[in-house]
Amino acid sequence: MANSPLFTQAQYEFAAHIRDPKTNPKPADIESRRMKIYTDLFFNNVEDFISNTYPVLKSITAEDRWQDMMRDYFSHHLSHTPLFPEMPREFLMYLENERDNPDDPGFMYELAHYEWVELALMTSELDEDINWNNIDTEGELLNNRPVLSPLAWSFTYQYPVQQISDDFLPEAPLEQPVHLLIYRDNNDEVHFMELNPVTALLIQMISNDSELTTKEILENIAEQMQHPDPNVVIDGGMKIMHDLKNRNIILGTYKS
Repeated sequence: MANSPLFTQAQYEFAAHIRDPKTNPKPADIESRRMKIYTDLFFNNVEDFISNTYPVLKSITAEDRWQDMMRDYFSHHLSHTPLFPEMPREFLMYLENERDNPDDPGFMYELAHYEWVELALMTSELDEDINWNNIDTEGELLNNRPVLSPLAWSFTYQYPVQQISDDFLPEAPLEQPVHLLIYRDNNDEVHFMELNPVTALLIQMISNDSELTTKEILENIAEQMQHPDPNVVIDGGMKIMHDLKNRNIILGTYKS
């Protein structure tokens, strides 16, 4: 920095003080009152945006701890994008890769991820990539290849993130993980579904292999379950498939 032009040095001093005013002194020629306007404006905008994206996480965190975490994020995280709508994702990256406080609850990252997914789905443009010319929306599901909506995302969590609140703060992971399907419907509303292990496996297999028919997928599941009567699994699976179709999670079938 010593060899940089004076205006560049001033810019770095200005930005450094805004990010971490306790550690980095303000530029000498700027009045403290004026400088504080900038430091408060930047920090409060970031804190407000993060709070709105992670309302549950904020509600269960003491205000002083929340402010300390916001300041740590604001001061030390180096964002990978300047886009304001990407800020919640940057905060999630901070929690995943940088945050290391033994006093944080074990479920903090999973809860934040769960809350971030709603925003990510609301702003996703993946539906624009759907090639409807290749999809039969009224196709017979059993003997054809099902099409999963790109706006239906399944996740497995070690904590019951969908239940966490001021009145319920789990102290340990679940004995069995929870499977959630989070999706955006045709009215652009985001919904959350808790899945049993079989339905979660069904969604996963549809997502991973577009070459299998629904029947082939369900037969595979029956084999994995070592079920004595695969037809029972197929019949039950088809009820699930029709429910997913009614919710627009399954868009139809691929045309031959």
